Amino acid sequence: MKVLLSVLGVVALLVLVLLVGGCGSYNRLVGLKQQVDQSWADVENVYQRRADLIPNLVKTVEGAANFEKSTLTDVIKARQQVTNVKLPPGGAPSDPAALAQFQQTQDALSGALSRLLVTVERYPDLKANANFQQLQAQLEGTENRIAVERRKFNEVATTYNTAVKSFPAVLYAGALGFAPRSLFQARAGADVAPEVNFNFGGAATPAATP
Repeated sequence: MKVLLSVLGVVALLVLVLLVGGCGSYNRLVGLKQQVDQSWADVENVYQRRADLIPNLVKTVEGAANFEKSTLTDVIKARQQVTNVKLPPGGAPSDPAALAQFQQTQDALSGALSRLLVTVERYPDLKANANFQQLQAQLEGTENRIAVERRKFNEVATTYNTAVKSFPAVLYAGALGFAPRSLFQARAGADVAPEVNFNFGGAATPAATP
């Protein structure tokens, strides 16, 4: 009888330890998930700010005489593709394919903007336009902020993912809706800082000779 009571006591103690540890682990997951979702909201906000700036940029650039329309069209199409990507609501995505599509369209828009702003080198009157100068400064700040927010998101999401896969959370996290979150992946050449050419202080790039 004493042996049975001792065994029951040990089992009860183990259950109590697991419950206490589980509650602490659950509360930590809740806090980490909130941080991930907040960081994701910050990512979306800076991308939205860039998208909101583009119509004014297009309107300013298309007023320049003989501006290369194909370059401008690429920006317009890339922005449209960005707005067509719809991610599931409810915070940061857990589907790698969904995040990959989101990142691909956003990176394509970055590339189109970069090509457009390099092309502006050939248009001194446009470079001197006060509205364009203001837009380029705002876009430069936004591009830098995008890089910062993406890096912050990857950091907090990695911490959260580690917690989800750690004991004892790994025993119940999936059942309670704590799915790992996908991360932004480095692009080819990511060891070189992404460049959007806003430095128009130097000599203009000469147009190619036919």
